[in-house]
Amino acid sequence: MIEVEAYRLFAEKAALHRPITAVDAPDAWYLKRGLVAEALGVLVGCELVAARRIGKLLLLSTRGADGTDGPVLGLRFGMSGRLVVDGAAGVAELRHSSNRALASYDRFGLAFADGGHLRVRDPRRLGGVELDPPETALGHDAAAVTVGQLAKALSTSKAPLKARLMDQARLAGVGNLIADEVLWRAGLAPARPAGGLSSAELRRLHRHLRATVAQLGSRGGSHMGDLMAERRPGGVCPRDGHALIRATVGGRTTWWCPAHQT
Repeated sequence: MIEVEAYRLFAEKAALHRPITAVDAPDAWYLKRGLVAEALGVLVGCELVAARRIGKLLLLSTRGADGTDGPVLGLRFGMSGRLVVDGAAGVAELRHSSNRALASYDRFGLAFADGGHLRVRDPRRLGGVELDPPETALGHDAAAVTVGQLAKALSTSKAPLKARLMDQARLAGVGNLIADEVLWRAGLAPARPAGGLSSAELRRLHRHLRATVAQLGSRGGSHMGDLMAERRPGGVCPRDGHALIRATVGGRTTWWCPAHQT
């Protein structure tokens, strides 16, 4: 979500109010929820008028030449996708992807009347394109969630805490790296039942969630956490020097400190 917020700001600056003259969708697999390339022709003649974000989903609102609202273009980037406008990327480098500017990595594109282009460049094909994505299927955005909303997302659940935090239908935006960072900062074990937090633990989790998202945004990426360098065999806790444990929680590789995460 940190990178997608960067793409939202980039799109606002570089891609709005430019009439669309063509759509390029060379990778049918990249089109989601039954979308086909021919249906994207509805975007021709429109312009992008607003950029929003819910969790990891970038939402680009469109408007037709006659002033009527067009479809909402939904873009997902996974760990390897980047938004590129007029040859410049919204995030210069990604840690888990090739950063080469190869045309074969371009999965989707818009051509503008002024000769410019918007492209989604994704070497690993982990993202996707949708029209009018179901926004209500997503939980509250992690950057703005209140303590009450977080409590509702976790309450009564016996699922592992980390898995529940990463459930996009409950809380939108938390990925694997952010989840480990937040739980490490909050001193909470990733595998404990999500619904078993005390009121004090819930408030602490909320505080660290909001602070971590804001701080990683200012640092420039979800991979910029304090725990990141120690997520490796032999890694130790930056807080207390205890050996970190590698586990699988919610189907994802997890690093945590058994000394202070309880």
